[in-house]
Formats: sequence, structure tokens, C-alpha cells
Amino acid sequence: MTHDDYIRLLTAIREQSALQKRFIVAIDGRCGSGKTTLAARLQQDLCCSVFHMDDYFPRLEQRTEERLSQPGENVDHERFWEEVLLPLRDGRPMITYRPYLCAQQQLGQPVTVEAGRIAIVEGSYACHPSLWQHYDLRIFLSVEPGEQMRRIRKRNGPEKAVQFAQRWIPFEEIYFRAFRVQERCDIQLEG
Repeated sequence: MTHDDYIRLLTAIREQSALQKRFIVAIDGRCGSGKTTLAARLQQDLCCSVFHMDDYFPRLEQRTEERLSQPGENVDHERFWEEVLLPLRDGRPMITYRPYLCAQQQLGQPVTVEAGRIAIVEGSYACHPSLWQHYDLRIFLSVEPGEQMRRIRKRNGPEKAVQFAQRWIPFEEIYFRAFRVQERCDIQLEG
């Protein structure tokens, strides 16, 4: 993403959110495309709250063959809706949720976040069909496959990169195609 792209995005969010009491932005896209980095930069420049879809990895009992065979079901979108999006839409000033801790295979301690006027939801599956209508702006970040794997290897190491290439990237690509996520988003950027 160029500096000019970022300034245009920042300006669009400021202008579109100006007349709304609460403005919710989704940043979806390919792993390694810079979703978390973009959300952190926007949080700094907009003084907004950020919620991470990585905190909503499916709980053990949800990881059934039947569920995971369906596009976009590699996320606990039901719990995300109840704990984050519904309270945001209801205008609650504080949002309390329990992140899923993959290493412990359980929900962590409650985390409370001041909602703010602008809220950003970042991560793969943020634009899941059950969540889509609750956003005011949807952004899709893409990245070239070679650069994607370079970033994943740097971030997660070579062993985890293999797992991404064999499991997580194919899950994402099926979801993107099935729901035409990239094409339907309001803004598409190269991360």
C-alpha cells in the first residue's frame, strides 16, 4: 500500500464516519497482507478501537469435519457477533470479550475495550456473510503469493509457513471465492 493509498483510506474513513454515532470498519484479506499492521496504524491515527478475528478461532467443539468443510467456517463468527458486533451496534461504550487462546485450547480471561466512535475489525473472515451487513465500510487487502509466503515465514517461521501453505491459505481462498469477498468489498488494496 502506498502512502497515497493510506491517506485516501484515512480520508474516506474520516469523511464517511463524520455523521455517524458509531462507524464500524472491517479489514479482511489474505494472511500476510498487512491487515493487523493497517489496523494498528489506523488505530493510532484515528484513536479508534480495534478487534481481532484471530481472537475468535473456533473452539475445539466447533472444529468438526462438517463445519470446516463449509466455506468461511474457520472462525467463531457466532461468538464474535454476540460479544463484539452486537454491543458495538447497540452503542455500548465498553466491549468485553474473551479471546480464544490457541496454545491453551480455551477461552482466555475477559478483555474490556473502550468502543470509541470508530471501531475496526481486522482479520481473515471479518467479512463473513453473517457479519457483512453490520459494517459501514469493508476493506480487502491482497498480497502476491510469493510475498505472502515470505512474510509468513518471517513472522511465523518455516515450520508454521508449511502449515499456512497447506491448511490456512486454502481455507481462506475457498472463503474468498465462495462469497466473492474481494470483489464485494468497498475498497481493495495491495497490502
